[in-house]
Amino acid sequence: MTFTDPKVALITGAARGIGRGIAEQLLADGYAVMIADIRGEAAVQTAAELAAHGAAVAACQTDVADPAACQAMVQRTVERFGRLDVLVNNAGISKPQPSLEVSAEDWRRMIDIQLNGVFFCAQAAGRQMVAQGWGGVIVNITSINAEAAFPQRASYVAAKAGVQMLTKVLAIEWAEHKIRVNAVGPAHTETEMTLQHIRSGRIQLDALRKRIPLGRLATVQDVANAVSFLVSDKANFITGQSLYVDGGYLAFGYW
Repeated sequence: MTFTDPKVALITGAARGIGRGIAEQLLADGYAVMIADIRGEAAVQTAAELAAHGAAVAACQTDVADPAACQAMVQRTVERFGRLDVLVNNAGISKPQPSLEVSAEDWRRMIDIQLNGVFFCAQAAGRQMVAQGWGGVIVNITSINAEAAFPQRASYVAAKAGVQMLTKVLAIEWAEHKIRVNAVGPAHTETEMTLQHIRSGRIQLDALRKRIPLGRLATVQDVANAVSFLVSDKANFITGQSLYVDGGYLAFGYW
């Protein structure tokens, strides 16, 4: 292993949607990439599609809610590529429902994936980065819901707000190890999950576009571009921050 080897990025929830877009961007930036996802077959398929274009990419199945699985994911990444330089915590789920109807099981599952999983993955990656001795970068994908409350999303909003503060804690705690930790918080993004909510009527597209000053939803590439910047040397004095890719949503207080 030398510093001339390509840097290595591990991305959770990367088989589809935002995660895949981030993987494609970091591959274009010259990283080797591990595609991690709870949907193992989908991860393998995505890795094969990207590898067909000559990319240095591999896949593994991981449940981020399981600390042992997170540690195994990091170990597999290092075994495959020899190092770990970047972790992108992207895995997530969405299940809007009235707070009076949220079951204990649904609440725990959301927190397990959206908050606990971020910590377990960051902890496993952080240990590897400390052992390597040259630092690294962690980017947590949060949401405008870390700042803005939406109805019927109690567990999701609570988890995302928790990740925002977790990002700050890890950033100040791990700075001595040259590990930077930041977050990227998208607004509603053009993914299959969002389209399902639009089709079901949970999201009113026209009203949402009017609420966003730039007048459109975020694209996957918008989010990937923000991650690309934060993991690059151009951001090497930025840590503990949340970068919102929201078209001005949070800044717009008038309605």
